[in-house]
Amino acid sequence: MNPAQDLPYVRLVVASAFVVLAGLSSMLLRLRLERSIVIAATRTVVQLALVGVVLQWIFDHQQAWIVMLAMLVMLAAAARAAVTRPSRSFARAGTSAFITLLLTGGITALSVTQFVVRVQPWYDAQYLLPLLGMILGNGLTGISLALDSILEAMDQRADVIEQELCLGATKWEAVRQPLSEAVRRGMIPIINAMTVVGIVSLPGMMTGQILAGANPAIAVKYQIVVMFMLLGSTSLGCTGVALWAYRAIFDDAHRLRSERIRRRAH
Repeated sequence: MNPAQDLPYVRLVVASAFVVLAGLSSMLLRLRLERSIVIAATRTVVQLALVGVVLQWIFDHQQAWIVMLAMLVMLAAAARAAVTRPSRSFARAGTSAFITLLLTGGITALSVTQFVVRVQPWYDAQYLLPLLGMILGNGLTGISLALDSILEAMDQRADVIEQELCLGATKWEAVRQPLSEAVRRGMIPIINAMTVVGIVSLPGMMTGQILAGANPAIAVKYQIVVMFMLLGSTSLGCTGVALWAYRAIFDDAHRLRSERIRRRAH
């Protein structure tokens, strides 16, 4: 099996024809997405080029504090993205997302590298950072969906929730159903991905290993670990951020404080 070949820059220019094709489609159908396509393509090139340089530097130095710093930067960026996507928010939502991702994503990545892959040293950036990146990419999507769902329910169904509270329900009993629905909504993308993996799609990690010349059987084993890892971390992340939002919007007297929900301007 041949290892992956390097791509000359001229071939990347050839690949940009697909961007031009997308732009032409937008023009012909009057989608008015040409500017967005150019910005997205430019950011893709710049961001990936920068991350390639940074990762190479991290791999070359291979020091624990550098890897941990990179992980914190990734966690902060993922937390910010997770709370800016929903249409509603609350005070310290970014902090809640960061802590949730730190506990679920960081612990999951370290658990996989130590107990499944058994990487030595434990801070080997070649394994730890890509795995954490996959966890955060899926985790922030799930957290965004869960957060949007629970806040929307507590905002739009405030009258119903307050009525249940007046009838003697605790704050947990009043919000348990919307909270469960929020977690379910956040988990749907990863469950759908697991359902069709290998049939409809070949995931990025598996495809990358195969293109790099790895045995497909070995690539499959790694991908199974990744999918299980993503399911567990996403489940914990959605549950964690939904519980955090629930505690933030209710006070100690079991009163719904819907004024604490901030609607994001669009």
